[in-house]
Amino acid sequence: MTSDLTAADVLRGTCRWLLRAGVSPLAEVPLAGGRRADILGVDAAGRLTLVEIKVSLADLRGDRKWIDYLDHCDRYFWAVPAGLPLDDLYGPAFRPAETGLLVADRFDAEQMRDAPWRPLAAARRKAITLVLAQRAARRWLASIDPESASAPYD
Repeated sequence: MTSDLTAADVLRGTCRWLLRAGVSPLAEVPLAGGRRADILGVDAAGRLTLVEIKVSLADLRGDRKWIDYLDHCDRYFWAVPAGLPLDDLYGPAFRPAETGLLVADRFDAEQMRDAPWRPLAAARRKAITLVLAQRAARRWLASIDPESASAPYD
């Protein structure tokens, strides 16, 4: 079963929920090891929340890399559209005791399961936060000065 909602719809609603939860989100954030977070956000305490968006059962069941994301955040959520069967996400393969669950549409999200905080080592959190901040600053600059987007990043 698939939903009529797209990943962009789930992204929008999830980001709205994160903002209300005090987390400033950024989409499509590169991580060490060649991975990319669908959403990575930081709260006022500097804690990192990572959200992986899945809009189909095939995508959810085929994802074997998600466990790597646990090393890049203080808490982890799945975000899925309403109507997607949730049975898999309550099964042991998706570690329900370690991951939260959000059901989202394009307007909002609802937390179905809270994500526990698992503090990262301070040095790792700092490195990831710097990547997040640099990516956000480059995106902002590109939005006001598109020619700057071609400048080298690193």
